[in-house]
Amino acid sequence: MRQPAHGGNLAWAAALAGCPPDAILDFSASISPLGPPNSAIAAIMSQIGNIKHYPDPNYSELRLALSHFHQLPPEWILPGNGSAELLTLIGKELAQLAATILITPAFGDYYRTLAGYKAKVLEFPLSLVAGQESLVISPLSLILDNGQKTKDKGLLLNNPHNPTGKLFSRDSILPYLEQFALVVVDEAFMDFVPPNEEQSLIGVVQEYANLVILRSLTKFYSLPGLRLGYAIAHPNSLSKWQLWRDPWPVNTLAVAAAIAALQDEEFQQQTWTWLPPARKQLFQGLAKIPGLQPQASAVNFLLVESQKSTSQLQQELLKHHHILIRDCLSFKELGDRFFRVAVREESDNQRLLTALNEWGVGTGD
Repeated sequence: MRQPAHGGNLAWAAALAGCPPDAILDFSASISPLGPPNSAIAAIMSQIGNIKHYPDPNYSELRLALSHFHQLPPEWILPGNGSAELLTLIGKELAQLAATILITPAFGDYYRTLAGYKAKVLEFPLSLVAGQESLVISPLSLILDNGQKTKDKGLLLNNPHNPTGKLFSRDSILPYLEQFALVVVDEAFMDFVPPNEEQSLIGVVQEYANLVILRSLTKFYSLPGLRLGYAIAHPNSLSKWQLWRDPWPVNTLAVAAAIAALQDEEFQQQTWTWLPPARKQLFQGLAKIPGLQPQASAVNFLLVESQKSTSQLQQELLKHHHILIRDCLSFKELGDRFFRVAVREESDNQRLLTALNEWGVGTGD
C-alpha cells in the first residue's frame, strides 16, 4: 500500500503494523483528542431522520450560526466540504494571477490545487532555526521582502503555520493586503490559540476585498470524518465560487454538528485549558531525548528535528508500538530529518515518549 502524503491514514498504518486500525495510537493527524463534543454528537443523532431530505442549498442556518460566532454578516461566509474544497475553488482564482507566493515548507494541498490550475508558484523559505524558541514570527517582511513586484500576484499562507506550529503576527500580515492582488490566509488551526492570543484577520476582512480566510471545524472539534470548513471573503467572490462547485457540498449531519459545536463554549474553554500543559509535557519530554529537537508551537502539534531517519523511526514505532507519527517527506524542505506529532492526552503523550526513548533516537541510523 502506497505511503500516504497526509497524516491520519490508519488503514495504511494498520497494514504496516499488522494490527486493526483501532489499535493504532495516532499522532500523525493534528486532531484534538477531546472531541467530538457531546453536543455535536447529540445534534447528529437528532438529524438522522432528516437525511432523507436534501440539505438547504444556501445553508442559511449554518451561515447564521457562523455569522454570530464571528460577528460578520452571513453573506461573507461560505461553508464547504472541508477547507480543502474551498482551497480548490480559490486555486482557480489564484491561477489567473501572474504567480502565487508560498511560504515554505507549505501544506501539500496548496501545491495540489495550484498545480491543478497550472498556476505559477514562487517559494519563500521560512527559517526553522530562528523559530525554535519563539511562538510568534514577526515581521513577515523578513521572508518576503526581496523587492519584487507583487500587485499582480497572490499570497497563500497558513497561520498558524503548518508544519512548524508558529504564529505570524496579525500586524506582520496586514501590510501585504495593500501589496498583493489576492491574499489567502488558511487559519485551520487558529481555533487552538486562546482568544487573547490569536492573530486572526477575520476582524479586518470587511476592509479588504482581496482577503480570503479559510477556517476548518474538523480539527478543533475532532470532526474530520464529516468534512466541514468555511471561507470568509467578500460576497462577490463567494457568489462566484458558488457557481463553480457542485450543489449541496455540506451534508445535513455536518451542518447540525457544526451549529452545535460553535455554540459549545464549555468545550472550547476545556480545549484552551487542556492544551498548554499537555503541549508542555510533550515538548519537554521530547527535548530530553538525545537526538531530538522539538520546535516551540502555538497549536496542537509539534515539529521535531531528528538525528535519525524519521521514515525508519515511523516504521519502528508502528511495528513495535502501534504508534503512528507523521513523517515530513511530503515537505521537500524538511525531508527525512523531521517528524510532526499531535499533542494528545497525558497518558498517550507518555506512551510516545517511552517508545522514543526505547528506540534511542540519538544513536544514529
